[in-house]
Amino acid sequence: MARGLTNCNPGNIRRSNVRYQGEVQPSRDPEFKQFRSLAWGYRAIFVLLDTYRQRHGLRTVAEMISRWAPPAENHTQAYIRSVVQRTGIAADRPIDTRDRTTMIPLAAAISRVENGVDADLHEVEKGWELFEN
Repeated sequence: MARGLTNCNPGNIRRSNVRYQGEVQPSRDPEFKQFRSLAWGYRAIFVLLDTYRQRHGLRTVAEMISRWAPPAENHTQAYIRSVVQRTGIAADRPIDTRDRTTMIPLAAAISRVENGVDADLHEVEKGWELFEN
């Protein structure tokens, strides 16, 4: 099983001082956060992408993925192309991080790139419900 799924962290969010609801502390993984369930892990993706928009002014898939998966660690352009292909959202189109119909496919696409398998949409939707509440 992919590390992100084992950690219930489908976005492979790295360890940091930021704390998320549903996070396992301390993480047993030396590099990545762990969550109590996949739904909490998907919620963290939604929170982080919303933070990118609100605090950092990142508005497009290309801007967000460039921060999420920087070129120093990833093939960022291939990541962006994969997300664009899976979501149908143009790389340079501004997105609303509070829109369910945009964000569920976006989180699922990120999970697919990070873990190499399709996301369980039921878990992504549960993560969105946790994010909304």
